Amino acid sequence: MIVTLDGKRRLTVPVALAPASPGDAFDARFDEDEDAIVFRRIKRGRGWLDVVKACPVPMDDLPPRSREYPRKRKL
Repeated sequence: MIVTLDGKRRLTVPVALAPASPGDAFDARFDEDEDAIVFRRIKRGRGWLDVVKACPVPMDDLPPRSREYPRKRKL
């Protein structure tokens, strides 16, 4: 298969050859031995909610926000 760049320097691969969904991430590397660009799918990471839940510091330990309006500084 021959893949060409379009006017905006993008590669287009038919869905039948590489099924993907929006949000999928790929690692692209140039292989000098084969003189080709190799794309590898990157596993999806955890959701942001799982990351927040795994945080070792509870959200209650954060200092309270000041409710005062910011003061105008004299320059």
